Amino acid sequence: MKKESLQAVKEAYKIEAECIEKMIDYLDEEKFSEAVELLKNAVRIGTCGCGHSGIICQHMAHLMCCIERPARFISPAEAVHGASGYLQAGDVMIFASRGGKTKELLPIMDICKAKGVKIISVTENLESPLALGADVVIKQYVNRETDKYNSQGTTSTTALCMIFHALQTALIEETGFKNEQFALIHPGGAVGERLNKK
Repeated sequence: MKKESLQAVKEAYKIEAECIEKMIDYLDEEKFSEAVELLKNAVRIGTCGCGHSGIICQHMAHLMCCIERPARFISPAEAVHGASGYLQAGDVMIFASRGGKTKELLPIMDICKAKGVKIISVTENLESPLALGADVVIKQYVNRETDKYNSQGTTSTTALCMIFHALQTALIEETGFKNEQFALIHPGGAVGERLNKK
């Protein structure tokens, strides 16, 4: 590996570490609490995003299932072809888009509003359509992406992932979720072995 490449690797670690450290300064406790309350009371939870945001939204849906909050990732393409039927009045949809202008998500937001589905948007742009149309907005902070062109979805996905991890952490406390519940639904792998060790 070239010397410049190794330096870029070290810089990538530094950039993402700085982002997470700075994110706490952008935590709006009131908005975050509102989001947690919506998720706590939702019968079902949907997550939706495109590209890298969509991949992290898949992770969020799994995180919710792991604490027994029924959830699924709804592909933006499938959502406008019937998959949004998963959501019913009183459910919650989480949209993630750093810029908040992802065109594929806007028709889905309209569907959610028509059905009485609450909307949580995670975005860096508080003046964007996804922010202005949401019931609750969680501010996403990103210092810069790790690549030299500042264009790849790297630090931004880490920031989004951190927000979702924090939401799950809060929900564990708010719902009284117990590790014994996790042991039942996670018998597989090393984690399952540890949780179910007699």
